[in-house]
Amino acid sequence: MSWTSIAAIYLLFWVITAFVVMPFGVRTADELGLEKVRGQADSAPANFRPKRVILITTAVSAVVFGLFYANYLNGWIGPSDVNVFGKPAGMD
Repeated sequence: MSWTSIAAIYLLFWVITAFVVMPFGVRTADELGLEKVRGQADSAPANFRPKRVILITTAVSAVVFGLFYANYLNGWIGPSDVNVFGKPAGMD
């Protein structure tokens, strides 16, 4: 696998992981007992910490990508292992 493929796949893992990690630990102004700014949505986060999200996302995506790459090298799980519908008709 070329380094550009590795970078692209890692980036995909990173972005997906970021969307999974973002909602954890975020509280609204009402939940924290803070005063809202005029025009602020009720669901707007009051304690969003992007550095924390970036650090956790980087760590989790590195582990998940490491497992993906190890599977790529060792072939633990292949396409035939995840074929839940069985062999297509007429493909003998």
